[in-house]
Order: sequence, then C-alpha cells, then structure tokens
Amino acid sequence: MERTMKYLSMILVMFVMTTAVGCASKPKAKPLVPLALVDGVEKPQAITLTEQGTQAYQAKQFEEAKGFFAQAMAAAPQSGQAHYNYALALNALGDSETARQHFLEAANLAPGDKTIWDSPALAPFGNPSVSKTTKEHDYGTRRPTMGGGPR
Repeated sequence: MERTMKYLSMILVMFVMTTAVGCASKPKAKPLVPLALVDGVEKPQAITLTEQGTQAYQAKQFEEAKGFFAQAMAAAPQSGQAHYNYALALNALGDSETARQHFLEAANLAPGDKTIWDSPALAPFGNPSVSKTTKEHDYGTRRPTMGGGPR
C-alpha cells in the first residue's frame, strides 16, 4: 500500500510539473515599430512625413500612417527604412502581398540594417538573398530496375 501511494504521488508530481511547464506563458514578441529615417542622409520632408506616419501608426490609424509613409517613400525612394515603414502599414491593413514586396525591397536597400533583417515582420517572407532551389532527382523518367537505383 505504501509503495502504491509513493508511486501515485510521483505520478502526480510529474503531472503537475508537466502541466506547469506547458502552461507557462511565451515571451512576448517585440512590437513592430516604424523606423526613423537617417537625419542628414534623407530629405527633411521625408523625415517629417515619417514622424507623422509613426504617430499615426502608434495610434493604430493605419490608413493615415500608410499615406504618410507613402509620401515619405516617394520623397526618399532609396531608403530601406521608408519602404519598411510603408510595408508595416500595409501589413497592418491586411495587404500582405504588397507589404511583402516592400519588406523585400527594404531588405535589399538596407543590406546591413539588422533591425530590418531581423524584424519579425520580414520573417514570414523569407530571406531575399537566398535563392529558392528545387531538388533535382537523378531518376529522370527511367523505370526502376532491381538494383538499378541510386547508391
């Protein structure tokens, strides 16, 4: 009887520990935040538009933010940060295909920007510098024979 109680209590302890680990909350992902344009490199107009877009984005006024970011991107078309911000607004509005194009453009325009490259927003769209390859089989259209397969 004592042995059975010991066995049951061990099972109960293991169950409680497993449940506690399984119910632990996951760490929260960093919120997506628009990036500031580089002062002195970009036009002052683009910087001002980006600041206005950032305020609208943080107020969850994504349509208004999209307009400001589009204007900033037009004023600074070679800015990876401008494309990234515009893509954030598009993504928040649900236009994921256009957002994808601008996230990838942002990554291409800012190859050394760790904030853009490590962004969780870019992750679903893959790494633009890695070309997709298809696996080629050497089987061709030959009919398999006994012992005739690849070694």
